[in-house]
Amino acid sequence: MATDRDRPSIEIVGPIAGVELIAVGGKIREIERLRKVYGRGRWRKMKGTAVVRLPDGTTSPAEVHWYESHGIGRKELKIKRLIGISR
Repeated sequence: MATDRDRPSIEIVGPIAGVELIAVGGKIREIERLRKVYGRGRWRKMKGTAVVRLPDGTTSPAEVHWYESHGIGRKELKIKRLIGISR
């Protein structure tokens, strides 16, 4: 299993648009790990689109997924797919 240190860092440039709920609570496969690492909360798996800056400096719109919980915040943001590449 990859840790946050193993993943290259990405930077969100601007707001996340088209935010959708994917799963809540027990419907999230990794709910026990999230609770163990970050604490109890009403965990939600979310998705949306945003312009991201990749480690090589390029920017591109991308579909991003993350977990979030009230009081804990947004965790484990990851790019699921790039929509297009611009420089």
